[in-house]
Amino acid sequence: MPELPDVEGFRRTLVSCARGRVIRRIDVYDEGVLHGVSRQRLRSELEGRRFTEPERHGKWLLAHTGGPTLLLHFGMTGRLVCCSPDDPVHPHDRVVFTLGRERQLRYRDQRKLQGLWLADPAGTERILSRQGPDAGKVGRADLRAALAGRRGSLKAVLMDQSVLAGLGNLLVDEILWRSCLPPGRPAGDLSAADCDRLHTEMRRTLRAAVRAGCVPPRDSWLTGRRDDPAPTCPRCGSPLRRARIAGRGTVWCPRCQP
Repeated sequence: MPELPDVEGFRRTLVSCARGRVIRRIDVYDEGVLHGVSRQRLRSELEGRRFTEPERHGKWLLAHTGGPTLLLHFGMTGRLVCCSPDDPVHPHDRVVFTLGRERQLRYRDQRKLQGLWLADPAGTERILSRQGPDAGKVGRADLRAALAGRRGSLKAVLMDQSVLAGLGNLLVDEILWRSCLPPGRPAGDLSAADCDRLHTEMRRTLRAAVRAGCVPPRDSWLTGRRDDPAPTCPRCGSPLRRARIAGRGTVWCPRCQP
């Protein structure tokens, strides 16, 4: 599932492929990924406009055009791909933006769990108002405030996009392992020192993952071991544990995260 680092990678794809370019034509191959906007309105509102500097908030990508903003959410399998118009249409290409004779930006998504929205500034603000602060930008004090008094498990609270935007299953497990905090611990029980350590490791993990464009499956990361047949901790070598926490497959080290 695309998480904050993946969406930041899609933002960079949008910058390199489309920023400053005029949208010449929009082809909608599957209207099921459009939310609150028809194929006809999408074309009438955006064709002839120019993509400007995009933004990202959590898992949302905001493609500004100097008029309405195109908001993209990638669900579990969505991505942005820069192609040539001569490239064959992929079976999962849902919306294609032709930017000239040599370039297309394609929204490609197998499972179609999210999609595209079109909004004016007020509509964009309404959509993002349901999101917490961006995990890559939140400060120490704001993280403490976000976790204070929360009764849910750390895993559940950190994955709640209304609390903190951008973190998914892999990132949360990785950050908690690096922070030596168990995923089932109540979020509201963290001390100030625990919160500060969590903040430090979250920032370090996100910086490394953004550079990689994903949550990298490195041997030195929990992510690189979690799918092994008999996974062991990269730090201490202890067998890792698996369980479902907050409805998601969760991996942790019982020795490092007591």
